[in-house]
Amino acid sequence: MTDARDPAADLVALRDVVDGPLHEIARRLSKFLAERWPHTALVIFTRECTGRPRKVAGDLEMINKVTIGELEEISSAVEPGLPVTTTALVAGEQRPVWVVRDVADTLLVLVPRTSRRRLPEPRLLAAIFGLVATSIRQQVAQASPDYLAESRAASSERERTLAEMAAAHEAVLVSILTTLRSTGLDDGRARLAAADSASAALVALRSAQKSDRALSEEPPPAAFTRLRTEIRQMLRHHEARIEFVAPSRDGRPLPGDIAHAARAMTCTTVLAFAAQPRLARLRIAWTCDDAALHVDVRDQGSGELDTAALRRQLQGRARTLGAGLDLDAAPGWGSRVTIDLPLDPPAEPSGGTRLTTLNRREREVLALLAQGKRNKAIAGELGITESTVKFHVTGVLQKLEVTSRGEAAAVALSAGLGAPAAP
Repeated sequence: MTDARDPAADLVALRDVVDGPLHEIARRLSKFLAERWPHTALVIFTRECTGRPRKVAGDLEMINKVTIGELEEISSAVEPGLPVTTTALVAGEQRPVWVVRDVADTLLVLVPRTSRRRLPEPRLLAAIFGLVATSIRQQVAQASPDYLAESRAASSERERTLAEMAAAHEAVLVSILTTLRSTGLDDGRARLAAADSASAALVALRSAQKSDRALSEEPPPAAFTRLRTEIRQMLRHHEARIEFVAPSRDGRPLPGDIAHAARAMTCTTVLAFAAQPRLARLRIAWTCDDAALHVDVRDQGSGELDTAALRRQLQGRARTLGAGLDLDAAPGWGSRVTIDLPLDPPAEPSGGTRLTTLNRREREVLALLAQGKRNKAIAGELGITESTVKFHVTGVLQKLEVTSRGEAAAVALSAGLGAPAAP
């Protein structure tokens, strides 16, 4: 953070924190805070981001061990809006921490670089984090294609890792229980104590899995209730009669990225409908089955919906999630928009999953690299330096797990990125 005598520079630097890929916001915030609030680790915890509720920066050995349970415990012990210095369990150890809980329940935890207990300028830290937390919520609410791709990749990876861990641990614990319950063993009291411990561990493992899923999924009716609140707020001054048709309660839970995307796409559609002249009635319906969430927005009116403009607004999100999108407007009859959002990730070409780990700038660099352009040409087209291009190319190779530009280009082209436009 720059000298306090230059507030304009501080504001410019803070803009850089909030303007960029969401999954890197912890790293940018850590750099911004480092001078005034020196720390070894930074953690942001927000239930809004179902893909990555923890956003971390700093000491890898520490941040990789921070659990959701620890963060929930810290959050429950801190009042919103009042930064505190305290001691809390972080990464399996009791540590001095600086904590800020935003009024919207987003949490910031800093592990101080020194053992000093006093939190410098707590009100300033709270104000800065309030802006960052607001930016996070807005990016999630807008559900941009970049956010959805990153969130889906994170959710899929977390679900896979959690399932593998649960299966492995459960198998071990069941094996222990089977052995301990064997009548051929002596010392029944020791066996009983060990059996109780193993049973408790098994219950804890299953509870952790349920807790993680609770953060990453939404029941369809709950997701629709949030949507209804948002739409009523948006159209509070509109005279149209709005009919809401909620999904049934027995539907499959929605992955977080699908719930966010469905709300954002429905709201975008509703705003487009509301812009029509003489809109008297609007019907908004969600239905859900085991395979997809179906969004249906229709009216009975002038049929003057600008379908071309609305398609441009929706198609990026739809393409990212493999969703079906249909728009129709008939003058004098009315308009209708249907969106079919698959609940499971779409099958992707080879390398497609790895591409979702790239941030926006890395994807731009890779697309040009896949067209055969060299660093100088890429730098000129993107308006950055050649050294910056080299930095991004190195990051691309690492994230795609390849060793050459040619391999990276092959991955990009197989996934449809970087292919020249048709004449």
